[in-house]
Amino acid sequence: MTGLDFSFYNWDLISNFVLKGLYFSVMLTVVATIGGVLFGTVLALMRLSGKKWLDVPATIYVNGMRSIPLVMVILWVFLLAPALIGRPIGAEVSAVITFIAFEAAYFSEIMRAGIQSISRGQVFAGQALGMTYGQNMKLVILPQAFRNMLPVLLTQTIILFQDTSLVYAIGAYDMLKGFEVAGKNFGRPIEAYLAAAVLYFVMCYALSWGVKRLHKKIAIIR
Repeated sequence: MTGLDFSFYNWDLISNFVLKGLYFSVMLTVVATIGGVLFGTVLALMRLSGKKWLDVPATIYVNGMRSIPLVMVILWVFLLAPALIGRPIGAEVSAVITFIAFEAAYFSEIMRAGIQSISRGQVFAGQALGMTYGQNMKLVILPQAFRNMLPVLLTQTIILFQDTSLVYAIGAYDMLKGFEVAGKNFGRPIEAYLAAAVLYFVMCYALSWGVKRLHKKIAIIR
């Protein structure tokens, strides 16, 4: 520890190198969460529809994505997408597409479990009122399911934020990349990676603590 240069930790490090990467990491997390939840909800409804022509493709997609390492999917999209559309799409766009597609598989399982946690009596009550399947899901089931799933969804979002560091594989400028560039520029890679680890820990621990508080609050309301 005596060899560490603590003067490396200053505002210039944050403003010149880290903030840009932090912005992209947060943006990617928010966009991937929103897109993943929307796409995941569609996949969950397909799997719960009881129709094979909807259930089978959704099951194959979800199980397939959950069986492949995320970094491999990132590389696939980055390398194959330009060949399919005939032009490069950039590391940032590749990362957004990958995370939405990949996280949808995980959010789908959370959504499916949340929907199944609602008692069948609620479903039958909606049907008795003459609601269609879509109306029943939109007005009765999904609002209750979202409240039940909220802590789990937020926990998965924290994991997603941690996984954004994998975009280094395609050269996207995320928060970890910012620390890496600073470490190389100033010849202090150990200090840079140590600072990155501390910042990731503080942010994720604070978010996890907030999710636990929310979970207790929701439990009390129930």
